Amino acid sequence: MAKEVTKRSDNYSQWYNDLVVKADLAEQSAVRGCMVIKPYGYAIWEKMQRILDDMFKETGAKNAYFPLFIPKSFFSREAEHVAGFAKECAVVTHHRLMNDPNGNGIVVDPSARLEEELIVRPTSETIIWNTYKNWIHSWRDLPVMCNQWCNVVRWEMRTRLFLRTAEFLWQEGHTAHATAEEAEAEKQRMVEVYAKFARETMALPVVVGHKSPGERFAGALDTMTIEALMQDGKALQAGTSHFLGQNFAKSFDVTFTNKEGKDEYVWATSWGVSTRLMGALIMAHGDDNGLVLPPALAPIQVVMVPIYKSDEEHNAVLDKMYQLKKALEAKGHSVHIDDRDTLRPGFKFAEWELKGVPVRLAMGPRDIQNGTVEVARRDTLEKISEPLEGLEDRIIDLLDDIQKNIYNKALAFRDASIRKVDTWEEFKEEIEKGGFLLCHWDGTAETEARIQEETKATIRCIPVDSAVCMEEGKCIYTGKPSHQRVLFARSY
Repeated sequence: MAKEVTKRSDNYSQWYNDLVVKADLAEQSAVRGCMVIKPYGYAIWEKMQRILDDMFKETGAKNAYFPLFIPKSFFSREAEHVAGFAKECAVVTHHRLMNDPNGNGIVVDPSARLEEELIVRPTSETIIWNTYKNWIHSWRDLPVMCNQWCNVVRWEMRTRLFLRTAEFLWQEGHTAHATAEEAEAEKQRMVEVYAKFARETMALPVVVGHKSPGERFAGALDTMTIEALMQDGKALQAGTSHFLGQNFAKSFDVTFTNKEGKDEYVWATSWGVSTRLMGALIMAHGDDNGLVLPPALAPIQVVMVPIYKSDEEHNAVLDKMYQLKKALEAKGHSVHIDDRDTLRPGFKFAEWELKGVPVRLAMGPRDIQNGTVEVARRDTLEKISEPLEGLEDRIIDLLDDIQKNIYNKALAFRDASIRKVDTWEEFKEEIEKGGFLLCHWDGTAETEARIQEETKATIRCIPVDSAVCMEEGKCIYTGKPSHQRVLFARSY
């Protein structure tokens, strides 16, 4: 059948690729490392955008837009920042093409070289802080809280749809504050916004924590993260919030006059999530039959498939379905009636199962006579016959139950995959099994780098709200004293 996908146990990577392509989420483009997000996949991203955008605005953030192109000189002003992105930058050097006089087709016009090369936006701190200099003069101008929805380019050599592409979609928030305390509070608030969205909307249990110095965002004094565990035992960084201190304010000379009439540099944060969340959604919840979408993000929450043999039966079934569709839509749910006459019901069932639609209803003339309908839930694949009367209210309850069940299943898997490890030999053995390893670490970048070099495992975070383990111990690698366990894993 068309819905067939590779089993997770046979080849997890191929299973993931199968789901992305066969569920009509995205496909490779003609541009190396870039993807085409198809309508069904983009509809999920739009729901993510809509919900997150409302959450951002509740904090006081406002949407703006900044240029795609950034003068190369801007990057040189913040040394750590440019070092972090230098290998991934795409650079524009010319602004015109021409016909080659030697007959070699279209070539770059050598006379059209830019006076200053432009970097295609990998992230926007530099262009935004150059702009904020014009906006901020007094304490009355603070805080400035902007967010933008845009695309960025990071020239990745190894790409995977949604998880790592040369161009991807994201949002990036950039805020300016009068004090370090205000900026630190904003950093904390936004990581909590991301965690709430992941847990309640994506049904994705995440661990919130601080990144180690070696894993921080380039140019940040502190990075907070939400870390999720995928079904193959690898971690995925799902969102980050950064305290930037005064680094960018000093680089771009962004000062304000405080209430005492003295000039100070402002304090900064930045925070973002991307279409990588689509990859997390697939890998955290999908099964061997296809996607399993939480109702909160499903473009279609209920699909109805009519069963009939004659036009008369067809019309009678459709009448009932449209009545139910209208009732469900009135309560804010998205419903689709699959009335294609080119496919048999079984093929339709398989297609919507592959696409992860939370609830499927099937109804035929016998169901109408009996006042019933077949209800199938995607998360458990359970099918039951339900009375038609009052069905719209029960479906609303069912969607809520599916949302909770998907989260609880992922949470149980995550919690069962967190293990304490106390020795280096045990670490090397356990990391091969996947999952999160809670280990003592001596706090040095040298030890962190050696562990990564020898095992490909990194410190995902120093937990603050899940898997917190404050206890005395010894570093698994060096044996030096440690006061808290940190979370190690291999990651995407």
